[in-house]
Amino acid sequence: MTALPGADVDAAPDDEQFWAAAGEGTLLLGRCDACESAFWYPRPFCPACGGAAGTVPARGTGVVYSYTVVRKARGAFGEAVPYVVAYVELSEGPRILSNVVDCDPAQVSIGLPVEIGFDDAGAGRRLYRFKPRPGGS
Repeated sequence: MTALPGADVDAAPDDEQFWAAAGEGTLLLGRCDACESAFWYPRPFCPACGGAAGTVPARGTGVVYSYTVVRKARGAFGEAVPYVVAYVELSEGPRILSNVVDCDPAQVSIGLPVEIGFDDAGAGRRLYRFKPRPGGS
């Protein structure tokens, strides 16, 4: 994969922990200390109850909740078409926006079991992507 546009932009101080974990191949989710709900995107407070929150590593598995296939693009993404943009519902519950890679876009469907992988995004960063889970379970 080629470097992604914007990969050379410095992370905000609140995002450093997230990007450091991604660099090690771990996706972090927010988790409430009070109500124990998991949420996306990580932040210091729970969007459900307002309680203090920390982060936990995600299992890295889920299913495609919704998706679209991008067939026309300009600029830096023009060479990547076709590609799949999908909402993935993680095993922990939150839904996150990402790509489904390492398969023909025609193979992607709602409910497709996926697992996380990390691609080099340039500038020393790694970006999470999802690929079909072997065996589909």
